[in-house]
Amino acid sequence: MKMCLKILIPIFAFHLILTTVVASDPDPLQDFCIPNPKSTKKDDLPCKNSTAVTADDFVFSGGKSAGPFSDNGFATVAANPSLFPGLNTLGMSFVRADFKEGAINPPHVHPRAAEMVYVVQGRVYAGFVDSANRVYAKVIGEGEVMVIPRGLVHFQMNVGKGTATVFGCFNSQNPGTQRMASAIFGSGIKEELLEKAFGLSSKDLRRMRRRFES
Repeated sequence: MKMCLKILIPIFAFHLILTTVVASDPDPLQDFCIPNPKSTKKDDLPCKNSTAVTADDFVFSGGKSAGPFSDNGFATVAANPSLFPGLNTLGMSFVRADFKEGAINPPHVHPRAAEMVYVVQGRVYAGFVDSANRVYAKVIGEGEVMVIPRGLVHFQMNVGKGTATVFGCFNSQNPGTQRMASAIFGSGIKEELLEKAFGLSSKDLRRMRRRFES
């Protein structure tokens, strides 16, 4: 009996450690969880009672038209749980992006999600860069899809005539977005380090910071 315990206890301990290390987020405990707008206290239920949920909670109409265009000719309409309650706890979200001719979605990453880019109209030069600094990019057109692995730098540019429209779908309800230029030049990293890293003069660096500081 003692010999069995000597063998089983280490096995059980190892199994417990392994299970803790590889554990993933728990599966939902209900069919859906529409956020409860009246929830203000920790004791309140975070989800609406199912009797108060309607079909409208699972329908999003905001992606039917483009959002406001920036000075650079780029517009987005995001669909996340705060705007589309039916997405809550489902582990997904999406964005509609519109590009005027020549407009770009500059290099950026989504740290918490992979992305699938579907071209609705136009021709878009799209791609990503892997951890070995190899670029995988090509022009994709209407009806084509490109997948972007999680956490890799990626980009898009309208290379066709007229406005291009794409839908980006994410396997996270909160994928996060970090734009490379803003993260480097607009975040307050020490000036000396950036000068050495990029071979920039103080004048060049000040110009870059004015452009990308929020």
